[in-house]
Amino acid sequence: VTCFRGKSHPNPTSLENPNTDIGFCGRILVGLSLIFLLITLPISIWMCIVIVKEYQRAIIFRLGRLLSGGAKGPGLFFVLPCTDSFINVDMRTVTFNIPPQEVLTRDSVAVCVDALVYYRVQNPTLAVANVSNADAATQLLAQTTLRNVLSNKNLAEILSDCEHIAHFMQVTLDNATDDWGIKVERVEIKDVKLPPQLLRAMASEAEATREARAKVIAAEGEMSASRALKEASLVIAESPSALQLRYLQTLNTIAEEKNSTIILALPLEILPKFVNT
Repeated sequence: VTCFRGKSHPNPTSLENPNTDIGFCGRILVGLSLIFLLITLPISIWMCIVIVKEYQRAIIFRLGRLLSGGAKGPGLFFVLPCTDSFINVDMRTVTFNIPPQEVLTRDSVAVCVDALVYYRVQNPTLAVANVSNADAATQLLAQTTLRNVLSNKNLAEILSDCEHIAHFMQVTLDNATDDWGIKVERVEIKDVKLPPQLLRAMASEAEATREARAKVIAAEGEMSASRALKEASLVIAESPSALQLRYLQTLNTIAEEKNSTIILALPLEILPKFVNT
């Protein structure tokens, strides 16, 4: 004989407005519970008072059925002994560190990635009635989602577009956990670890790129210097006295460095005159 009527597997919509009809047998049990409460006063009153903190909500079941009105709290409320049971649900934001996941990217590179997930219980009724352990389910789903998302990206996209990947993961997790009463607030890619061989190859590539760029810059500098020297020689060629002034300026520069030896450049044409004398 069935003492209770109604659906055996409520959907999320019915959980918001539960059927509170507990049947004839249920009413008898509730009445007996009230009689027991009155007989054992004032001792039994302490078994009926429940205090829920500001960040908690209580889901009350009476003979296995959800009470109307949804989650209770915060504050103080009463439950009937023997027939009522309750579950406290923490509404605060939970931070979950996804363990490092070994992922093979789309371009066949093995990387190790870990992330942070921030989520909270948005609907306590769904979090209790629709999933056995909402926290564990959300954390396992976050690990699987991270692996699935990164396996469709190449290494360059993972390294340069972490913010977009994190936002896509947040939207995907939030949509998947709606039926569990969970709100995923934020996802952050914490670290991307590359194999040592790949790090050395990338370092060598970057070093070669910098060396090639330095050589190009040095060659451009030499070209600019040669053009400037060419223009200077044309200017000096127009005035023979300019060469002498440049020569004296060079001697002045050498003298400022406090050197004891100064080399004077003499034309070779005057050497035979000194030898003949």
